[in-house]
Amino acid sequence: MKTFEPFTVLHSDSASAARTALLRLPHGDVETPVFMPVGTHATVKAMTKDALEDIGFRLILANTYHLYLRPGADVIEEAGGLQGFSRWPHNFLTDSGGFQVFSLARFRKITPQGVTFQSHIDGSTHELTPESVAILQARFNTDIQMQLDVCTGYGIDRCQAVDALDITSDWARRARAAWQQRQDEGYQGLFFPIVQGNFYSDLREQSAALASSLETPGVAIGGLSVGEPFEVYAEMLALTARLLPRDKPRYVMGIGTPDCILEAVANGIDMFDCVLPTRNARNGSYFTHDGFLSIKKERYARDFAPVDAECGCPVCRDYSRAYLRHLFKEQEILSAILASHHNLYFMHTFVREIRAAIAEDRFPAYKTAFLRRFAGGKSEA
Repeated sequence: MKTFEPFTVLHSDSASAARTALLRLPHGDVETPVFMPVGTHATVKAMTKDALEDIGFRLILANTYHLYLRPGADVIEEAGGLQGFSRWPHNFLTDSGGFQVFSLARFRKITPQGVTFQSHIDGSTHELTPESVAILQARFNTDIQMQLDVCTGYGIDRCQAVDALDITSDWARRARAAWQQRQDEGYQGLFFPIVQGNFYSDLREQSAALASSLETPGVAIGGLSVGEPFEVYAEMLALTARLLPRDKPRYVMGIGTPDCILEAVANGIDMFDCVLPTRNARNGSYFTHDGFLSIKKERYARDFAPVDAECGCPVCRDYSRAYLRHLFKEQEILSAILASHHNLYFMHTFVREIRAAIAEDRFPAYKTAFLRRFAGGKSEA
């Protein structure tokens, strides 16, 4: 086990549960709150590792399901783990792949033992268990690994939610034991169990209690931002967050819009990830202080202003809306590269501003002002 504390709270906001902290990981320290770009296949789409590093990212997310299927754990382990394979010198968090098993696999069968599924790539049959997923992530030498869990969508009935939670809870215990064994053998990565329970308050409470009792380095909150109204998201987030230990990092999985992130930070959440910035970028949607800007619109054909005049990224410094629209309309590869760079720069700057606001005890005012402007802007589809 580690001999140092991996998480230190630096400052707590005086008017909310927001806090800044330092997360110490095997491949370098990370300041929180932190947004993690999604690099499913050990690469963030349309971004080089050097561009990510230049923006300031030190922690990105990869996916166990995809990396297990291709190129496989043997290749990654032989290359020296994810850092050796990708040459990204900083930290990786690997999702367990549970969501992908349930959303991408051609066939799946869940049992208390694990999940059997057919690959979405070639139809081959595979089995994953909480133990095998923990071992895979250790072989990847990931810096933070997640437990295998059963993912559920918004609107399922209580019986389904109970069954899924029972399995997830058992898998959390087993995954933790497998991770602990690898720690005893010298593996340095952290392990986070995942709170589930769908949108039933008592099930969320039960799951949070179990996750807290496992005495792991951090805890993740799953099953949010899956199609529920924002009010429901906010209610379940607040309920779950206040039940988790305050001396450990808290991670809400899969949130990437400013309203969801600010609500999470206000409830003491430290980490979040989402494909939205890069997915939006490939579809010509740019984050700006005044909402989302759809570069495909005809009105930008002769607009020679930057995407966001207040943004300091190279894209806003060097390219006009008219040129970026031209790239998108011509389906040039450069369109996705530039839009992805801008959106990720925007997100990184956004969380830096959040950390500064917390440190200066003005987070609630920052949240209100940011959302008033963002929601009151264009926000084009």
